[in-house]
Amino acid sequence: MKQPMRSLSQLFEDMNSLHVAIVGDVMLDNYWWGDVERISPEAPVPVVALKHRESRLGGAANVALNARALGARVSLCTVIGADTEGDTLSNLATESGIGMQASLRSSQRATTTKTRVMARHQQMLRLDDEQADELFPEEEHPFIDLVLRFLQREKPQVLIFEDYNKGVLKENVIRRITDHCREIGILTAVDPKKKNFLSFHGVDIFKPNLKEVREGLNVNLDTPNLNLLEIAHQKLHEALGHQITFITLSELGVFAQKTGETPFIIPSHLRNIADVSGAGDTVIATAAMVFAQTRDLRLMAEISNIAGGLVCEELGVVPISKDRLLTECQSILEGEVKIQ
Repeated sequence: MKQPMRSLSQLFEDMNSLHVAIVGDVMLDNYWWGDVERISPEAPVPVVALKHRESRLGGAANVALNARALGARVSLCTVIGADTEGDTLSNLATESGIGMQASLRSSQRATTTKTRVMARHQQMLRLDDEQADELFPEEEHPFIDLVLRFLQREKPQVLIFEDYNKGVLKENVIRRITDHCREIGILTAVDPKKKNFLSFHGVDIFKPNLKEVREGLNVNLDTPNLNLLEIAHQKLHEALGHQITFITLSELGVFAQKTGETPFIIPSHLRNIADVSGAGDTVIATAAMVFAQTRDLRLMAEISNIAGGLVCEELGVVPISKDRLLTECQSILEGEVKIQ
């Protein structure tokens, strides 16, 4: 029986019924805000007088935050350090309504922490404290078991792999989790990085950016067009056996193709860009949730393209505003889309 049409507002309301699992590398984003009034006498660098400190969820945790902001029940599956930064990250996630029951604490690695020193609405300096080695066997196997038991018990509708090359998503972790998702019918999406680029065999949605495709396939995409991007999809499909390629093209918009169907590019919308940090996190969360609800590739691309542009108008890594996204989608798309 054919389902009745839904409005955009109903689609956004129905997002509240989704359970989304995020698997990957998390990080703690620290922001130290201050004023610059002089140059140091010790070296030709500005002196920042600190006024305010703030910690935010980053990496895969920012994907989780975006999915939560869109209304989903969200569970974060990751490995973090048994350290103060790990405590802070775990507390921030819990306060944001993100489940940590499928996350592992390890005494063998530090929680990835990025500290940004900000003044005059600009980033003056970034300090990275991280350990990017792959999971040790004594971390890997308990983590896989923890996640597989969680998936079998909770059966979320969507699982997103978020790779930041910090060691959690090693090849065996990816394979075991993807295979289990396929067995029990969980939609899988991935935001890849170069190291594991061709390790995500059999996922449903593969969402790299243009730079990652260029490096991962070693192809020339300096002047991307529909034909070149279609060839890239074919190469990816041969290597991964996935269904959907969804490539973010920065200011050019997004490319999407499902195997056996006609590819398309959706141009970006004019924005006052303040900061592109975290836009990819917003796009993958939005895309996976919209596709899980509709199985409509073009609508997925349209809405997530809008979402990515909106967060670029904000300074720093911030999640999408669901109300603002709905308003923007209604303004741009209403009357042009039919949602089953």
